Amino acid sequence: MSSKSSPLTEVEIVQNPALGSYALWRFGLGHQSDDDRAALFPLSFLVLPLVLHRPTLDLINSTQKASGLALFAAKLGKERENLLAVHERALSLRQLTLDSIGMGVGQRLLTLNYDAATLRANALDPRTRKPTIPERIKGLSGAADKIGFWFSQLGFQQISSILIVEF
Repeated sequence: MSSKSSPLTEVEIVQNPALGSYALWRFGLGHQSDDDRAALFPLSFLVLPLVLHRPTLDLINSTQKASGLALFAAKLGKERENLLAVHERALSLRQLTLDSIGMGVGQRLLTLNYDAATLRANALDPRTRKPTIPERIKGLSGAADKIGFWFSQLGFQQISSILIVEF
């Protein structure tokens, strides 16, 4: 945590466990939207590297949900180093992803099933007021949802192959 003498950096403002938890929750909702299947836990490590990188986020948001992961990856891979960078960002954001999952589980947004190695997005308590989302993160919200849906349509190996990542 930062004190008053050391203000938060721009990276700390954007890359924080609260925002990460929210993105992972939206990812889970998107993944569960078609058949209510929880996402495989390792796939959660791809969400933040995709949505917290502005050029990649813009590409996700400009790709139709129905187009799927393969078309998004083709757009991203027009410059091959952009597609290869996903794996490197996943490695560098591992701790943030783990912290975000921990916060999401602690706040009951997410449920981690250790036996099945899955991550489930929980429904909000109907008694609570629906959260108001600031405009600046609405694009992130929709993108995380879209990634969840895309991942739900493919197998683990297909996703790994399309995004050129190793688990």
